[in-house]
Amino acid sequence: MRKKNGTAGYLFFLPGFLFFSVFILYPLIRNFLYSFYDFRLTDLNHLEFIGLGNYRYVFQDPVFWTSLRNIFLYGIISVPGQMILGFLVAYALYQNRPGSKTFRVLFFLPVITSWVVASLIFKFVFTDQGYLNYFIMDVLHLTDSTINWLSDPGKAMMVVSFLGIWKGVGWAMVIYMAALQGVPKDQYEAASLDGCNAWQQIRYITLPSIRSTTFFIQMMLIIGAFNVFTSIYLITDGGPLHQTEVMLTRMYQKAFTEYDLGYASALSYVFAVIIAGLTFLQFRLNKQE
Repeated sequence: MRKKNGTAGYLFFLPGFLFFSVFILYPLIRNFLYSFYDFRLTDLNHLEFIGLGNYRYVFQDPVFWTSLRNIFLYGIISVPGQMILGFLVAYALYQNRPGSKTFRVLFFLPVITSWVVASLIFKFVFTDQGYLNYFIMDVLHLTDSTINWLSDPGKAMMVVSFLGIWKGVGWAMVIYMAALQGVPKDQYEAASLDGCNAWQQIRYITLPSIRSTTFFIQMMLIIGAFNVFTSIYLITDGGPLHQTEVMLTRMYQKAFTEYDLGYASALSYVFAVIIAGLTFLQFRLNKQE
């Protein structure tokens, strides 16, 4: 009977394993092998083994370092912005005061809004002839010339980062609200009796109680920041002169514009190693705390 149950268990496990093997494991292995070859979409029958040549090319490519810088810039702006605003909104709304449910829905709407739609809206607002320049120039009369929000690399990365914050605050809010529900109310009551104000209660009760949730949100948002693609691709397309490229747009460009699959494969594994290293570092720092 035990052997029969074991066989049935393997049969239930088999479809999921086959799906994982065909659509995830095999492409990962194949992609890793391609990273050691000069492999191009223009000639799929030509495979020239070049060893670590693609990896050397990645680290010698100035656009790679630009894309890495842009990812860190995007993360430095968007991750703290989403966490801080998400926590403040969650703290303000988790007590079920009148109208709080409506505001929860409003703050969560950007999360379920399509990245494509949101990116095109932001591009329309921040373009040289967009609504923001019109409002600044023709309504407020703050300047006589248009502000190049999208053609200036620094300003363009700020715009994309603000889009990331706008999209992600609602997600962080939901996670924080779930964590806040688990903080014992009697601790707040005791703190109030001891004369603690609202900020002291947040600092000494709320934040320590939801530390594990904060770590989870931080880790997920950092991984999400490294995976930014759609907003960059639709708003700036990596321009001007690759100055707003990030790793995924660079990977896409090399694979499907320049047809260099070997370089793109090598870049994908460099990308994976960086994310794995950051995740490991986060776990170590969290463990020490």
